[in-house]
Amino acid sequence: MNKLPKDLAQQVDWEAAASESVVLSGLPDAELALPDANDGGASSKAAKIMLVDDEDISIEMLQAFLEDVGYQSFVSTTQSPEAFDLLHNERPDVLLLDLHMPEVNGFEILSRMQADPTLKRIPVIMLTAAADAATKLEALKLGATDFLAKPVDPSELVLRLRNTLAAKAYQDQLAYYDVLTGLSNRERFLDRLDWTIRFSRRYGTAGAVLQIGLDRFKHINEALGPGVGDRVLRAIAQRLDESLRDSDIVARTTAEGLQPLLSRMGGDEFTVLLPGVVKSDVAGAVAQRILDVVALPLSIGRQELFVTCCIGVALFPADGTARDTVLKAAGVAMRHAKVDRRGSYRFFSRQLNARSRERLSLETDLRRAIERDELALFYQPKVDLKTNRMVGAEALLRWRHPQHGIVGPASFIPLAEDTGLIMPLGTWVLNTACRQLQIWQAAGRKLPRVSINVSSHQFRQRGLVQGIRDALAGAQLDARHLCVEITESAIMDNAQENISTLDEIKSGGVALSVDDFGTGYSSLSYLKRFPIDEMKIDRSLIANVDGDKDNAAIVTAIIAMAHSLHLRVVAEGVERTPELAFLRHLGCDECQGYLYSRPLSARDFAALLLVDQLPLLEPASAAGA
Repeated sequence: MNKLPKDLAQQVDWEAAASESVVLSGLPDAELALPDANDGGASSKAAKIMLVDDEDISIEMLQAFLEDVGYQSFVSTTQSPEAFDLLHNERPDVLLLDLHMPEVNGFEILSRMQADPTLKRIPVIMLTAAADAATKLEALKLGATDFLAKPVDPSELVLRLRNTLAAKAYQDQLAYYDVLTGLSNRERFLDRLDWTIRFSRRYGTAGAVLQIGLDRFKHINEALGPGVGDRVLRAIAQRLDESLRDSDIVARTTAEGLQPLLSRMGGDEFTVLLPGVVKSDVAGAVAQRILDVVALPLSIGRQELFVTCCIGVALFPADGTARDTVLKAAGVAMRHAKVDRRGSYRFFSRQLNARSRERLSLETDLRRAIERDELALFYQPKVDLKTNRMVGAEALLRWRHPQHGIVGPASFIPLAEDTGLIMPLGTWVLNTACRQLQIWQAAGRKLPRVSINVSSHQFRQRGLVQGIRDALAGAQLDARHLCVEITESAIMDNAQENISTLDEIKSGGVALSVDDFGTGYSSLSYLKRFPIDEMKIDRSLIANVDGDKDNAAIVTAIIAMAHSLHLRVVAEGVERTPELAFLRHLGCDECQGYLYSRPLSARDFAALLLVDQLPLLEPASAAGA
């Protein structure tokens, strides 16, 4: 078996950067020892040995034997009721336990250790004068590792202890380390965090937990395969390890084991435990350093990737005095960082917690929205600027929430994308829009085309093309009556791969539109290769375009470029007659916005289908729509 890398606790220079240090002075040396920095190397003479026996002479004799062969770290008690607390505080590498004691016997201590996840992995060598098989069998059932007969033979003691510690070191490597990255795993992190928080409560110290989540890692796996994803995780793990090893000190302590710990919690999430941090700006500085290091270009084979992460920071005891509470706080902060901006960090706060609870409640409601028939499509007309005739409509999703009323997509689509609910929502929108258009056509109310929005998450799903075909077939609708709108950023993300998906959609006769154009970055070499029919200029560029020279220049260039590529141009968010006049002057093909109509329910929209030419709304009506 390959030896796993040493963990972060052995790699930090604790004498550097005293200006950001915290000195934990006045701690009784033997009162609360810390976990051995080398959990995987407990077979060394640095292992901590705990002895529990009701006879002083037995403990003195055993310790003398072991000191003679080089062991130096001991914890002992003759008071068996104290043993359990000492185990929690000292966390020895091995326990030598007398079986027969007057107050609490070895069986009881063994039983309590097995019931405690933080103690059950400590190996126990029983010391007993009893030679009967029943006693040994009962001890083995309760978790004993080995036996030593009293009176103890020194040579046998040394041999059994060495073998027990060697086995523990091997098991710790398997149990406490992540095989992919070589970092500490979730179990070891939780174990160390639990211990550190108890230390914090006892001595009034503080600390921080940083929860790190990579941005869009699932997209890397989907686009490049899990093999590349694994290589990315290993490379990021190494960067994290090196950035912390070379970082400024975050705490300074006379306690030997109170050290940072970097772990992989699973998937694309990592955590950092920073004991001894009393200033939030120190934790913030470490978080920013991690963001900067992760964001550096990453070469995997011939691929150059740019990976970012978001970090949530929780402080203890300020944000919690229990392991699960602190971890939850860091997780809440990380999720809010992801919502706010990629490549950022956030500190936990009560306000974030309240928002997180609201988000959880909204997620629960959203999961039931389809089955409760709370979703609805509203339709906004797309108008030909030369004729004022309706040439299409965009289907816009709304949620009729039983408590909150009409909820717009900006409030729940990001949540749907984060939770995977975007796929059933997208399928519902596609099927509903196609069926509604077929209903209007059957009633003699002709509408040339209906447009639906496809999110970046939907676009990356392999089932999208088949879903479009199924929706058209289910509604018995000709493909030329459907337009799929995809944002500029979505199609430019991994543009080469997206061309084949767009070609598949286009081959069935469905029209394609680039939505929100002008808000992202598009390569002209790709634009001319995309099989698109329409370009929609984002509303942020249309607002006051008649008076804003910069926006006017951009819109003019976009219309000219689109026409040179033989694309229709649609202006979004037209609300004022001067904007409309400007767009007509430039030859813009179509527009949609409150100047013609706000989004309407299917019933109200049906009335518009009877109108030959749409009138302009009065400015006051448009502004208030």
